[in-house]
Amino acid sequence: MATPARSPTTFSAETYLPQAAYARIVETRINLPDAAEQAAKQRRRRRALAPDGKLAILAADHPARMVLRVGDDPLAMANRWTLLARILRVLTSGQFDGVMGTPDIIDDLLILHYMDRDADGPGFLDDKVMIGCMNRGGLAGAAFELDDRMTGFTAARIAEMQLDGAKMMFRLDPADPASLETIGYCVRAIDECTGVGIPVFLEALMVERTSAGVKVVKTPDALVKVVGVASALGASSLTTWLKIPYCDRFEVVAAATTLPILMLGGESTGDPRGLFTEFVRGMAAGATVRGALVGRNVTFPGAEDPRAVAQAVHGIVHDGWDADRAAGHLAEASGQELDRFAHLG
Repeated sequence: MATPARSPTTFSAETYLPQAAYARIVETRINLPDAAEQAAKQRRRRRALAPDGKLAILAADHPARMVLRVGDDPLAMANRWTLLARILRVLTSGQFDGVMGTPDIIDDLLILHYMDRDADGPGFLDDKVMIGCMNRGGLAGAAFELDDRMTGFTAARIAEMQLDGAKMMFRLDPADPASLETIGYCVRAIDECTGVGIPVFLEALMVERTSAGVKVVKTPDALVKVVGVASALGASSLTTWLKIPYCDRFEVVAAATTLPILMLGGESTGDPRGLFTEFVRGMAAGATVRGALVGRNVTFPGAEDPRAVAQAVHGIVHDGWDADRAAGHLAEASGQELDRFAHLG
């Protein structure tokens, strides 16, 4: 099947989220600091986390760990206005499940939900899955990078804000004792979340130190080992989902656990078509593979419209689209509703 010619994407942060609307977030933080909590408690939540047993979630926790690079631009995610505009572009689509972020990002989104919501009408976060990120202390490039302690959400705060899950991460380098410290942080957090009924999304990675820094090892042998460790963490595994990268022979990894798996996207390549192929293959690898928790490849997909890319990922996860159908959707859906938040400016 030939991919339809793509029309140029005209998405821009200024058009989608006018700077005047963005400035209102700061004013709201100063003058109405409880707006985010009001929005969180008024937000309509899903009756079930994953009604069809699958999820497509946007990851928006990178800046808190000093991860700002996209492609050749080392500061692509540094501008909070343009980052929020791209996150909003994804979340205002009906064909995407939700978002995972650090407290600052989640608060920004809830403030915008508060600003956007009509007195009796729905807001863009209604029925979305909202997951709070707990540990970001292992700053990229730091000497203590693998000591990734809890610096974000707590289980108590996630429950108070009526969010839908908690995300944490450990990176296992068998040669670095800091990995054990981080695993310990995650165990305590898992037990705290389980105690208050919060689902856990645990990112588990095997890593190695190279001359270019800490790198993820994406081989079946490495992932099978780290999945075995992750599956057994905490006093209960019954509400834990795993987040791991796709690799060749992914069926071997999928067979290593009965916990549901979400695939991560990794660094943005500027062209999401390769990601589509990986996700299609991953979804076919076994019954444990249940979707994707993906970030930069959706929010910064080169020349493509972030919303169209998000909808394509949703189609792969929920509707069984193949890679050609997903790629074709980019041309079909790009450039729609480009002034969604103009009324707030």
